[in-house]
Amino acid sequence: MTGHFTDQLRLPVVCAPMFLVSGPELVIAACKAGIAGAFPTTNARTTADLDAWMGTITGALRPGDGPWIANLITHSTNAALPDHLALIAEYKPPVVITALGSPRPVMEVVKSYGGQVVADVVNLKLARKAADAGVDGMACISAGAGGHTGHLSPFAFISAIRDFFDGLIAVGGGISDGAGVAGAIAAGADAVYMGTRFLPTRESRAQQGYKDMVIAAGADDLVVSDAITGTPASWLRDSLRAGGYDPDAPGAAVARNYSGEQARRWRDIWAAGQGVGRSREEEPVAQVVETLAREYAAAAARFQALTGPARPAAKTSDRRKAYSA
Repeated sequence: MTGHFTDQLRLPVVCAPMFLVSGPELVIAACKAGIAGAFPTTNARTTADLDAWMGTITGALRPGDGPWIANLITHSTNAALPDHLALIAEYKPPVVITALGSPRPVMEVVKSYGGQVVADVVNLKLARKAADAGVDGMACISAGAGGHTGHLSPFAFISAIRDFFDGLIAVGGGISDGAGVAGAIAAGADAVYMGTRFLPTRESRAQQGYKDMVIAAGADDLVVSDAITGTPASWLRDSLRAGGYDPDAPGAAVARNYSGEQARRWRDIWAAGQGVGRSREEEPVAQVVETLAREYAAAAARFQALTGPARPAAKTSDRRKAYSA
């Protein structure tokens, strides 16, 4: 692959890998809609299942579709990593995103076939380590992200990383509409890592109750806690309550473990980011992407209108009209 994978996108968006939510259907639909589609390899119950998933994805995609992305947990407790990495070598996803561990274990394999490695990072310490490892890009998980979340503002995170890294930056954290995508690109990102907006889509593997809860929720319905997986994550308040946790005091952090059935302790405790509130119904991925594209174009037009040469300051009412066009 030459250049960044974002060069192949209709819209600079990655449908982010979501635990127990992203499967072949969501990946294929995202790629067919012109964005990138990603899934965690641990979502497949067995190595044989993962083999079948990768075969399904590669068999469905055609030239011109967006790139598919495999997300590998490289933490030492992921006992399945060697088997998953062997399948990476066989199916050659254009991009591999590493998470919850160093990207070094995957570098040789992915680089051998011309793929790109993007490291999932939640702070500047991890970002510097990823840069030192030679990654092609970083998925910067910022405050407001669903699932395992960061604490930095997306804008502060992008700015700080650009001081020492000139590779690809995808940023995630509460961005769920086209205007947010445009804002991230204007701030220096190359793409947006978006999960929550795609969680209640028809192609998502989320339980129906999970989809319904995301559609009904707002940002105030989220709780950040490390009591479920040992890593700070953003959870839907009502799902914590249903799982036997006090949302206002979920408890102390548990030991980290990302292997097998132990990682599935949160099957019925549901994560979401601050992008909740934008999904109003269950809809197909293609429709979500169409909406994002219209919003993105409107935001770009608004920015041009406000920054054109020798243009007088726009009235507030005119700005609102440009934004809602």
